[in-house]
Amino acid sequence: MELSFDSLDTPALTKARLSEMLYEQLGLNKREANDFIDALFEQIVRELVKGEDIKLTGFGSFEVRNKPARPGRNPRTGEAVLIHPRRAITFRASPQLRAQINKD
Repeated sequence: MELSFDSLDTPALTKARLSEMLYEQLGLNKREANDFIDALFEQIVRELVKGEDIKLTGFGSFEVRNKPARPGRNPRTGEAVLIHPRRAITFRASPQLRAQINKD
């Protein structure tokens, strides 16, 4: 199954546009397309919140990384502050995706 992105008028692909493309190209009704997109993103978020990595073959992977506490500085006042530990999400594109993007 391959979706065509040739008709994008806006600079960014939105959830609404992705849902519309599922409707147009796969024959899903609009409610099914919206529900599918919402369920997909909700599941991805749930897995990331649990600390699980998401690996999508041919696309890339989302990883949750733990960032330790570190010293920082307030740029306005120059005052030293502690930056608290946190979790961050990173995305690494697959070699196939990078090759497609860099195709001439």
